[in-house]
Amino acid sequence: MESKIQNQYNPDYVSPPGDTLLDVLEEREMTQAELAELTGKPKKTIKDIIKGKAAITSETALQLESLFNIPASFWNNRERHYREFLVRQKEKERLKSQVSWLKIFPVKDMIKYGWICRCDDKLQQLQEVLNFFAVGSFKEWEKKWCINHVYFRKSSTFDLDFAAVVAWLRRGEIEASEITTNFYDSQKFRESLQKIRSLTVKPPEIFQPEVVRLCAKAGVAVVFLPELPRMRTSGTTRWLNSDKALIQLSLRYKTDDHLWFTFFHEAGHILLHGKDNFFFEGKSVTSIEDQDKEKEADKFSENILIPPDQLKEFLGSQPPTKANIMEFASQIGIAPGIVVGRLQHDKVLPPNHCNDLKQKFEWVLDQKEN
Repeated sequence: MESKIQNQYNPDYVSPPGDTLLDVLEEREMTQAELAELTGKPKKTIKDIIKGKAAITSETALQLESLFNIPASFWNNRERHYREFLVRQKEKERLKSQVSWLKIFPVKDMIKYGWICRCDDKLQQLQEVLNFFAVGSFKEWEKKWCINHVYFRKSSTFDLDFAAVVAWLRRGEIEASEITTNFYDSQKFRESLQKIRSLTVKPPEIFQPEVVRLCAKAGVAVVFLPELPRMRTSGTTRWLNSDKALIQLSLRYKTDDHLWFTFFHEAGHILLHGKDNFFFEGKSVTSIEDQDKEKEADKFSENILIPPDQLKEFLGSQPPTKANIMEFASQIGIAPGIVVGRLQHDKVLPPNHCNDLKQKFEWVLDQKEN
């Protein structure tokens, strides 16, 4: 991933335009007092311009053009470059006090995944991280994610895990912004889920873009994003605005049963629960209300993947052997690994039985390290 701004020249020192003006005065054998009289400005103003304390205004630039035959644009540019340099220096000093914040973020992994550029200079690397989060300082970052955020208000910890989660969530927002979606339509979303269910038997190169396409038509952006180290989450659901929801999946457990259960679980949150909620799988849920919502989303996922009546009929008519599981999965049109995962969850199968029917997935990164 390339940065939008490259090959910048940021000198360590830029002289004030007053230095140039002083050279011109000496060359023309003119005193500061004489210049003040010719321009109608107080002597102190001319003195402050020479020292860089006062700016050369557009009006002054035109006067200098008339007096010395040096274009006003020259003086204006010198002034602009100098003031910009001062601002950059001030910003540089401000950033120096925040360099230690870099330690809390998984910078190496963010670079590895192409989310930010690698910088040799720590201040530049810090600016990369700030730009990634679209904030000007870490106070703004704290305010957005630690204070104002609907979910993280509840968090009592501030550690590497938290920073990794926030980086992952932010990247999800960035990628979701690049997915064009229709206005959210619950009926269309329900219809898309039935089509997506049939994709569970397809390989990732087929189901992944199709899931994104089908959900986008219903107003839901789906982002598949690698999990960062120590992040420990399989997915999230949140509303980006009243017309666009986001489902973000990490492929944490790397098997098809977990991936599809998580997807339909998150879809359940969108259909069953309000637009003001933020659902984050992988963290403990404390409130009774939140626990109930998680159970509702679990049940939604279970039922859409394997209708209860069909599951009951299957278990009541034959033993859950590998061959029978494969035949049952084929009959109801889903991947056999999903059936295995459900039977293991319900303790019908031991956790080490029939795992070879599960499909394992791995991330293939197409970004190059910067």
